[in-house]
Amino acid sequence: MPRPPVTRRNFLKGTLTSLGALASPALSGLNAAAHRLTRHLPWYKQPATITYNYCDICPWRCGIIVSTVEGRVVKIDGNPNDPKSRGRLCARGQAGVSYMYDPDRLKQPLIRTGERGEGKFRTATWDEALDYTAEKLLAIKDKYGPESVAFLGHTSGDFWFTDYFAQAWGSPNASKPSMSLCTSPREEAATLTIGRAIGNHEPVDWDQARCVVLLGTHIGEDARNTMMQDLATARENGAKLIVIDPRYSSVAMKADVWLQIKPGTDTALLLAWMNVLITENLIDSDFIARWTVGFDELAAHVADKTPEWAAAITEIPADLIRATARMFGEARPSSVIVPGRHVVWYGNDTQRMRAVYMVTALVGGHGRPGGQFFNKTPFLEAYPHPPFQVAGSSGGCGAAPGEESAELSPGPTGKVRADGVRERFLRGATAMQELIEPMITGVPYPIKGLVTYGSNLLHTIPNVPRTIEALKALDLVLTIDILPQDHVAWSDVVFPEATYLERHDELWGCGHKTPYVTMREPAVPPLYDTKPGWWMARELGLRVGLDSYFAWQTAEEYIDRRLSSLGLNLTKLHEQGGVMVQKGKPYLTDFEADGTSPFGTASGKVELYSEALAAAGHAPLPDYEPTPDGPAGFFRLLYGRSPVHTFSRTQNTPALNQLMAENAVWVNDATAAELGFADGERVWLENQDGVRSGPVPVKATPRIRKDCVFMVHGFGHNTPDMKLAHGRGASDAMLQTRYALDPISGGAGMRVNFVKLVKGS
Repeated sequence: MPRPPVTRRNFLKGTLTSLGALASPALSGLNAAAHRLTRHLPWYKQPATITYNYCDICPWRCGIIVSTVEGRVVKIDGNPNDPKSRGRLCARGQAGVSYMYDPDRLKQPLIRTGERGEGKFRTATWDEALDYTAEKLLAIKDKYGPESVAFLGHTSGDFWFTDYFAQAWGSPNASKPSMSLCTSPREEAATLTIGRAIGNHEPVDWDQARCVVLLGTHIGEDARNTMMQDLATARENGAKLIVIDPRYSSVAMKADVWLQIKPGTDTALLLAWMNVLITENLIDSDFIARWTVGFDELAAHVADKTPEWAAAITEIPADLIRATARMFGEARPSSVIVPGRHVVWYGNDTQRMRAVYMVTALVGGHGRPGGQFFNKTPFLEAYPHPPFQVAGSSGGCGAAPGEESAELSPGPTGKVRADGVRERFLRGATAMQELIEPMITGVPYPIKGLVTYGSNLLHTIPNVPRTIEALKALDLVLTIDILPQDHVAWSDVVFPEATYLERHDELWGCGHKTPYVTMREPAVPPLYDTKPGWWMARELGLRVGLDSYFAWQTAEEYIDRRLSSLGLNLTKLHEQGGVMVQKGKPYLTDFEADGTSPFGTASGKVELYSEALAAAGHAPLPDYEPTPDGPAGFFRLLYGRSPVHTFSRTQNTPALNQLMAENAVWVNDATAAELGFADGERVWLENQDGVRSGPVPVKATPRIRKDCVFMVHGFGHNTPDMKLAHGRGASDAMLQTRYALDPISGGAGMRVNFVKLVKGS
């Protein structure tokens, strides 16, 4: 049947929720008599108190408007003033109310009474829990040094611990999964090639794009509210869409061309595209001559990387490789490969991402209309404090506004990071998974304390048995979280945090084509005996001698001081709709006219040939490196996201659990039939090392290659205190007992695991 035309309406249908009516005037503006007259009405007809916030269900941080009636949060809407949400929210954002009122939340501080892993705790007062933690931290510092405490965090509030507290304390071992388990190859490749990081918001000029390529990027399945809106706009404007994926994903259904690539061969495809672009003169010669170095070396390098060569590797027909390269080149310079977010796949990922930026450079797409623009970050002054004991950021997309991801300097003892930077890998922000081994071996020095914020370690870091071994060896494990997730059972102390709807927090300053700052303010006081992260960090800091870094008394005082550099305070920012959008120079710079380079490389140009990599003993040009196949009878384990869940955080959220209570394992339908597995049959997954997870239903489908299986990440919780999520589905993290370390960025390629299906119930 002919495909219906792609429009904004039919693209967003079923993915984005409709925008509700704006809330009524604040309750404080009504007199008591009018209030009494409305109390019998349904909540949606009652006056609502309005607060402004940014969503914390996923890292995208869409601006939201929160409506509260009679002291209860009743509705969350997208903030139309916010450049990311633009008044719209995905299902996850709408479920923030359900997340906050989850009855299984952690409700008071806890101190361990049994063995680690047993999950036996007693309740404690905040003073008792803070004093106990401070005593343990100081004992570790006195015996081993401040660098022997590691800080691992995720979600927006981790700033207070993995950025601020860790740097004041003096540990270079602070890390986030958003880097080495997600984006580090993307960021390091961008820095090496174009001299500037990508940042939180993928900088694609969707409005003017004529050809967009998604390489393993699942817009729609991964939600990303703004990107769904932007892709819909691009398609409605006539942009061509090429999707490269072993699986016929939701966004592949909306593509002009779907390339069903063999996993691990993406770099071969990109090299063949470069061959076609150069040999058929589908390049921007003027841009290359003026703004790149190393073109001649690249042209020689790809001269034999023909579509026929790549076809034998990728299992994509040569004529289709050639046709898609032409489609991309003919749209120049308004052609772009979306950088993507989760790009740690096979251990050679920085070189693959270099090839991504090089393809865009060949058509002149960097800084040009319809290509990849240059993110700008709003300026905000830091709160005044003494120099940090460790300079820099822990990396990731959660750093405070104005703070770039950077390598942390040595701590006050002069010891460098324990993750192996400059030895096991070349560069980049901290590698989270590489901080586990020193907890066990003490090499290069002992890590004896762990502060973990909002990151379920047993559903995040590959090789779960190794993580458990490390947790057993520590002198202190402090967990700050909202739910009693799997890793909580391995803690000594548990600090229960207020949700994002119940607290003030650090400002969100987003690098974007319209840079902006948005606020977070509490809609209601914290439930139970929970506290905001800033309060915990400050109270703990005062107890361990960091008084000078926590000079403010309240979050409002801290935030108002930062906003003063913009001539604002919390009250004024609230009055203008919760968002300040920076005005000024257009996001596409005039570098071509004034000759000022936007490229932060040593040459001031796009470096196709990398002298920096060559000097460090790495290949200066990307090349295809074969990815080993698995054992006979096993399938490569691919994993991804769901539009109604975030990582392993939301499986217990009642509203989202109703939409998706467990995951399934995608298996090619012909393969399933050959093996005797029926659609919907429950099976166990067993990996190459004999580790099992499940049971999980089979989804027999022609939408996936025969050599792969696929599952949604974040299921398979083993924690009875999370009543909805416990024992539902299979854990891809549990099955990832191996990973391939990227020698340049320190990223952990986890798509090197294989599973077989085992009959079960």
